[in-house]
Amino acid sequence: MEESMYGALENVIDPELGIDIVNLGLVYGVNLDDEGTAGVEMTLTSMGCPMGPQIIGQVEHVLMELPEIKDVKVAIVWNPPWDKDKMSRYAKIALGVS
Repeated sequence: MEESMYGALENVIDPELGIDIVNLGLVYGVNLDDEGTAGVEMTLTSMGCPMGPQIIGQVEHVLMELPEIKDVKVAIVWNPPWDKDKMSRYAKIALGVS
């Protein structure tokens, strides 16, 4: 189920960077409990990210499309802080980051 959840989250694009939140390294973990509640622990690129509410809404939307999921709880965490080293090779190439 974890793979399906990460696959769905790859459809959530950070509107400022144009790359999905999984490849950006913003998703720290996912889980699904016995009642069908999906938990997502993630961060944003900065504390003042103006797109935060939009990104969280998209996370909830794409996960609710999975039949096993009845509810979604998103926890935004700031520790460990996000940095460019958390990005996948794909994201680094797409953004021209080394």
